[in-house]
Formats: sequence, C-alpha cells, structure tokens
Amino acid sequence: MAVVVLYFHKLNPFSPKKTQKQKLLTWQMWIKVLIACVPAAVVGLLFDDILDKIFYKPLPVAVMLIVYGVLFIIVENRNEGRKPTVRRISELDIKMLLWIGAFQMLALIPGTSRSGATIVGALIIGVSREVAAEFTFFLAIRVMFGASALKLIKFGFHFTAAEFGFLMLGCVVSFGMSVIEIKFLMNYIKKNDFKVFGYYRIVLGALIILVALFKMLLG
Repeated sequence: MAVVVLYFHKLNPFSPKKTQKQKLLTWQMWIKVLIACVPAAVVGLLFDDILDKIFYKPLPVAVMLIVYGVLFIIVENRNEGRKPTVRRISELDIKMLLWIGAFQMLALIPGTSRSGATIVGALIIGVSREVAAEFTFFLAIRVMFGASALKLIKFGFHFTAAEFGFLMLGCVVSFGMSVIEIKFLMNYIKKNDFKVFGYYRIVLGALIILVALFKMLLG
C-alpha cells in the first residue's frame, strides 16, 4: 500500500496529467510487472507449504541471510566502475523480466528477502540501483497482495474483535514504517551501494546460527 501511495502518479495509467505516450508506457510497465511475477506465482501456488515446512527453521533462514548478503557484496564489487546498461523500466526486455522473476521466486525460501533477491538479480544483468529498487517495489504490489490473499484463504476470515483490531493496528504501523523505509532507501542508493545491506545480512545470519547453537548446547 505504501508503494501505491508514494508512486500513485507513476503507477496510474489513467492520470489526466499524462500524455498518451506516458499512459501507454504505464500500461507496458504493468505488463512487465505481471510477466516478472509469473515464476513466483506458479511456484508459490504449487510449493508454498512444502518450502515453508522444509526451510522455515533457524539454520536454513540464517544460511539464506548470509548467502544473499555475500551476493550483494560480490555483485556490487563486480559492478564497481561499470555503467548500468538499463536506466529505465521501459528498457527491460522479456528475458530480463523472467530473470528478475526467477530471483523473486527464490524469495519463497524463508530467510530470503524478496526485495533483496530481485535487486540482486537485476544488478547482475546491469540494471541501475534506482531502477532495480523501484521495479522491486512495483513487483511487491501484486506479490504481497497475492501472498496475503493466499494466507487469508488458508487460515480463514474468522477473526475476533480483538484479533481484527490488532490486525488493523499492524497494518497502520506497517504502512507508516514502509513509507519511511522506501523514502530512506531511494535517497540512500542515489549516493551509496547495497554492500552495507550485505554486511547486515551476514551479521544477522551469523547471530541466528550462534543463538541456535547456544540453544542446542543448553538443550
């Protein structure tokens, strides 16, 4: 929801402030979002429960945190001094979209950041940081709505008044924090790379492993 509010004009193909060409480009962008969502949608519907059952444990989560942290650092080091080949969403072709979609699909494994995975995938093929982050946010609209709907269907809509109140409170807090985080990230990457997030993931993954080992020793 935060992405929709922040990028409403850019996402809206019916905006009266847009020219016909801009409206057409907006529709094309939505088609590109749909194409990139296909891999995650198919695999998610077929294997969501299986993946959660296998990987939703401290060690796999920690490993995936570390793996993508290392990937962030490797990709940023490789791209250092290189000019991005894609600086606009309109320049993304079908092969690029499916590549990014495949990385988004990997985020179905617990511990893998959806945004982190898609950004890494985009950076590998020469997409600029700004476009990679922005397109990732746009992908999140359909993916998160779809994932949320899937979870609601599985668990049902039988909420008590208290549960519904907590759910709404969580939504409001999440929306506010998302707005702050998106604005911060977009401003940050204009002058910095993603390596700091890579180091953060490595440290967090290592801490999870240490805590898990400590519990095993005590248990």
